[in-house]
Amino acid sequence: MAESPAILVIGPRWVGDMVMAQCLFSALRELHPNAAIDVLAPAWAAPLVKRMPEIRQQIDLPLKSGALEFRIRRRFGRLLRGHYDIAYVMPGSWKSALVPFFARIPRRVGHLKEMRYGLLTDIVPLPDNVKRRTAQAYFGLAQGGTFRAPKLAVDTKNQAALLGRFGLEAEKFVALMPGAEFGPAKRWPSERYAGLALDMMAKGFEVALFGSKNDADVTAEIATLAPGVVDLAGQTRLEDAIDLIAAARLAVSNDSGLMHVAAAVGTPIVAVY
Repeated sequence: MAESPAILVIGPRWVGDMVMAQCLFSALRELHPNAAIDVLAPAWAAPLVKRMPEIRQQIDLPLKSGALEFRIRRRFGRLLRGHYDIAYVMPGSWKSALVPFFARIPRRVGHLKEMRYGLLTDIVPLPDNVKRRTAQAYFGLAQGGTFRAPKLAVDTKNQAALLGRFGLEAEKFVALMPGAEFGPAKRWPSERYAGLALDMMAKGFEVALFGSKNDADVTAEIATLAPGVVDLAGQTRLEDAIDLIAAARLAVSNDSGLMHVAAAVGTPIVAVY
């Protein structure tokens, strides 16, 4: 491989997985200090990827979640021909390996998963003790380097503006993330979050609720049960949530993407499983 290879990473499709993908990015940067490392990912991930200094740029992949769209992947791959020396395919699906295959990238690295013989040139073994440890599995694709926990950059100017806008004070509020990517089965009950919010406010903390617009019904229920909380669900961009959560004294979350964000900005996090 060239001393300064051009690397394309096929990124994951979920917030939490994209945060954990930084374990691979940092290892690749350590192994190839002068490499150009780009990420192919859904457009929503761009604000997150911009907080990862290891990455040069994100290339938006215009596909619906879960869709095969074979012709689009083939056309996209052809557009990338001649631009990269090596590709790392993070998702385990067969279709995720199509773009680097059609791009004719000389080395295409990934786990076998959906029998991707031919699509990949370098199949990395996935030990049984790592299969359920996503961050370690991603890191393993680098086949070298040092494992580092994700660490997202924080925009302090944006953070200060957001704190003023929402009437919050750094280190004096608790961030609650009551949503979950896979539905009610993975959510701590709203009344429990409300009880925690009331307890925190009684101790002098402010409480802010975070989530996407899809979580608005849940946060509205908590806000009704715990008057005085600041309900930010659906009111912040992903990059705003990163900066605000970084300013919190403590975060409490279900198993969600924002749980991983909190850990990656150094905010103490209690995760409810």
